Amino acid sequence: MEVLTDQEIDGLLAKLPEWKREDHHGQHGIARTFTTGNFLAGLGFVTRVAVLAEAANHHPDIVLRYPRVTVFLTTHDAGGLTQKDFDLAGQIDRLGA
Repeated sequence: MEVLTDQEIDGLLAKLPEWKREDHHGQHGIARTFTTGNFLAGLGFVTRVAVLAEAANHHPDIVLRYPRVTVFLTTHDAGGLTQKDFDLAGQIDRLGA
């Protein structure tokens, strides 16, 4: 999978306005924080994200800190952002929190 250019990333982020560029442990990616309301709702959301991620064979970093869940996406083996990240971000957005 090919790493996207800054211009391509900006175009894709325009379609996913809640997601922001972020660096996490030296990796360039995109992140979004979802407010879930309570711990169990957050845990359920993490589980739904995990099902999507497993189906896509693309695994995000996820942090559950009540009452929020932060999802960070990057394509580790490509060394940056790829279309896979934006495809999964769109699927996660459709889940809601």
